[in-house]
Amino acid sequence: MSNEIKVPTFPESVQEGTIATWHKQPGEAFSRDEVIVDIETDKVVQEVPAPADGVLKEILKQEGDIVTSNEIIATFSEGGAGAAPAGNSEPATATNSAEASEIIAAPAAKKLADEKGINLSDVTGTGKGGRITKEDVANYKVSAPVEVKAAVAAPVKIASVPEPMAPITGERIEKRVPMTRLRTRIAERLLDATQNTAMLTTFNEVNMGPIMELRKQYKDRFEKVHNGTRLGFMGFFVKSAVEALRRIPAVNASIDGNDIVYHGYQDIGVAVSTQKGLVVPVLRNVEHMSIAEIENGVRDFGLRGRDGKIGIDEMLGGTFTITNGGVFGSLLSTPILNPPQAAILGMHKIQDRPMAVDGEVKILPMMYLALSYDHRIIDGKEAVQFLVAIKDMIEDPARILLEL
Repeated sequence: MSNEIKVPTFPESVQEGTIATWHKQPGEAFSRDEVIVDIETDKVVQEVPAPADGVLKEILKQEGDIVTSNEIIATFSEGGAGAAPAGNSEPATATNSAEASEIIAAPAAKKLADEKGINLSDVTGTGKGGRITKEDVANYKVSAPVEVKAAVAAPVKIASVPEPMAPITGERIEKRVPMTRLRTRIAERLLDATQNTAMLTTFNEVNMGPIMELRKQYKDRFEKVHNGTRLGFMGFFVKSAVEALRRIPAVNASIDGNDIVYHGYQDIGVAVSTQKGLVVPVLRNVEHMSIAEIENGVRDFGLRGRDGKIGIDEMLGGTFTITNGGVFGSLLSTPILNPPQAAILGMHKIQDRPMAVDGEVKILPMMYLALSYDHRIIDGKEAVQFLVAIKDMIEDPARILLEL
């Protein structure tokens, strides 16, 4: 009996996806819930599990093909019927050479190798069972040196002749890698934000000493009381942002056509860096969350983002975004808006700097804060007041508890 493997139902905001990697080939058996294929969308790479035990019969959509929701991409025989017998050296697909059985490559990889004139036997496969993927071919470096012949220029009668450029020697390797669907979508959104908003950035700086002292004093007890949850800085900044958003609703608003939509709740996106690009999962109703719950949520996003496990629905919506370039050593930056949101807060590295305090110079752990905002709905006064509110609460953490 033949069964179908279909593309999962995409959310409304996702129109289509691209077949990224087939983990099984025709004739190979699999177990229920085993990942059969990866589908890359504008937001995440979605894994498609096997609906039941069986053997893959036919692949209808190859790697690189565009697919839509619920489209049939493969068929399989349920219950293991038709599996290749043990010890059978003949491949399930039609091949007639020993070389084909030794070199296992995805169809997209074979196609790209033919286009580039690359011998698949020279490429090391990183896929399951040594399978050569499209990425392996794209990343393959030609080891042969490039021959460069010095151009001979016709003699020119001039007063002074510059010394000829020394001939280029050695390898000059280039590689061309197509942008992934996720990276393409990120590029489109960033360009849209810079071209279709009146984006402006305002800066301030905050003394991190009080928060660092509070964290040092209570971090062990906090971790013990909250079942291993670590006390970081993000929880304080998110709680401060929630209070500042309440005071200045325009920063928590968005534009819809000719309307300004003011949100009576705070859904805060937290930028997470992954191997495939930057994603922004959203903490919902943060106004009702404790610092421990915020820290748990941020940590969970970080771990699942690293493994590519963040779902599409977790990245939809959001009324405000926080990004922390400081974890990579950034001292100062201008973050780009995440439309249709009207503002984004950028955190940076903590660095000791000499500061004037009560007429004396003191060395304090300082952090630059940056607020990029859409000047169409947020005035400069409101943007500055928002940053000052966060600065005041971070420098005096009791204000967070007392909502002062």
